[in-house]
Amino acid sequence: MPIPQLSLQEIYGDISEQQAKRYATLKESFTQKYGRAPDFFSRAPGRVNIIGEHIDYHGYGVLPMSINQDIVCAVAVNHDKPVLRLANTQSQYKDFICTVDEVAIKGIDWHEYFLCGWKGVVENASLSSPCGMDVMLDGCVPKSSGLSSSSALVCCAAMCTARANQKEYEQVVIADLCAKCEKYIGTMGGGMDQSICFLGEVGKAKQIEFNPLRATTCHLPESISFVISNSLTEINKAAPCSQFNVRVVEGRAAAQILAKNHGLEWRSFKKLKQVQDALGKSFDEMMELVKAELEPGLYTRQQLQEKLEVTDEELLSVMLSPQTQTVQQFNVHNRAMHVFSEAARVHKTSATADASDGEKELGRLMTESHVSCSQLYECSSPELDELTAICRDAGALGSRLTGAGWGGCAVSVVPTEQLASFLDKVRENFYSKDPERMARVETALFATKPGSGAAYLCL
Repeated sequence: MPIPQLSLQEIYGDISEQQAKRYATLKESFTQKYGRAPDFFSRAPGRVNIIGEHIDYHGYGVLPMSINQDIVCAVAVNHDKPVLRLANTQSQYKDFICTVDEVAIKGIDWHEYFLCGWKGVVENASLSSPCGMDVMLDGCVPKSSGLSSSSALVCCAAMCTARANQKEYEQVVIADLCAKCEKYIGTMGGGMDQSICFLGEVGKAKQIEFNPLRATTCHLPESISFVISNSLTEINKAAPCSQFNVRVVEGRAAAQILAKNHGLEWRSFKKLKQVQDALGKSFDEMMELVKAELEPGLYTRQQLQEKLEVTDEELLSVMLSPQTQTVQQFNVHNRAMHVFSEAARVHKTSATADASDGEKELGRLMTESHVSCSQLYECSSPELDELTAICRDAGALGSRLTGAGWGGCAVSVVPTEQLASFLDKVRENFYSKDPERMARVETALFATKPGSGAAYLCL
């Protein structure tokens, strides 16, 4: 199915009137900036991952939903001038301009995420003479919060580039393309964020599987609400040698050691799911293998070489990435235990979501997920651990970090009838005790529901 063109009502439902004012303001700002009205609008939503953290890039399915918070781009096509002019409605983000043959991704400024999406489409479609664009971006997905603001920007940029150059993509194709685009900026992620961005539906969560990409609707209990709470601490997951990129390599190391132990052609294994599929074992059986065959604690780089019987140069080529080539220690046991147990939790959630006590089971699994993220994958933070505990004490059935972690947001599942009191308690016990947090509480704490996927706007 191609990317749809939708109305404000179809995308935003009961908040479409509020969004109409936003788009009108964006159109006016664009016209003042560039001296003409935009030709079209593209929007790409952020997402919240209900369960299934840090397992998509190890090959496993996840259970996210898209949200109403989104990135919107107003675009006018420059047919006669091969120049990209990028602007942002938020003044802290500087304008950017370059010709289409000067595009270079050098850092992690906001415009370079746009260039990732642009470059992906230009290369995929073999555009020898891509047209220029005037673009103004307006975003309401909190930056570095775990709600996928960067991926939403990459997806929105790819949509803008495709439409400006009269290229049409199927949703699953451009989702896969955008997942690969982020590697231009140094992020070694999976495809969850981009997939739910394009495949999201109003009122529905999606269980997303990979290789091939496919999405199955997950029916969640009607009696619950999801609440996002931002810890207001941030991580840059694209930074060289970031913990995010190290986790990718640690999972790869676990996969290759397990594959070698079982006589497989281990050099071809990059993901833990590939090993499980090759061995034909259950999640419980894979966790038993991890306990038996991977030592707890840290492996040194030399120990990995000895395990795999390779030189350091070979280790660089078969396991490490440009972003992680200086890493010296790897915790392969705990990372693999998290991945297999978390993948099992995704399957359990999908199987029990519409059961009579599905909301309680969902909450229990979400809390288990956070404990695993904190203790085994070590991607939580003191603020997130504090925040999720406060959320559970305030009445959440379950609460966990969502997104990359090391800061950012938590997601909690709350009985809808208790939503108001829950929000009051979290506001009082986490935000009001810190003036800086309290000053941002209106955008940091909110209930949400599954929203529409990416679309072009007809206004």
